[in-house]
Amino acid sequence: MYPACQAVTRYILPIFRSFVAKELVEKYNFTQIEAAEKLGTTQAAISQYLHSKRGHINIKKLKDLLPFIQNAARDAAKDIATERKGVEEVMANFCNLCTLLRKEGKTIRLNRQSS
Repeated sequence: MYPACQAVTRYILPIFRSFVAKELVEKYNFTQIEAAEKLGTTQAAISQYLHSKRGHINIKKLKDLLPFIQNAARDAAKDIATERKGVEEVMANFCNLCTLLRKEGKTIRLNRQSS
């Protein structure tokens, strides 16, 4: 069993990053390099997110959480694209997602699945 934040970081953060990367590239026309700079990662990581080679391992197990993750990622991408928030603030939004999932009782189920 993992503490809630550890489980969310391990299983949900890669999916969240993948969705943010896809939004930035597909909706806001960022290059992979620009998206990587905004997310504090590499162009290679962005390429892997876009081609579903990274960030999609547990997506089938977590399908009931996808609406929460997608909404948070959509908001994060919009905030990044409109320069309303920096990476640090976007990651704070991710912490808010973690809190929301805990309040909804979703991380308890996540801990059971990941054991």
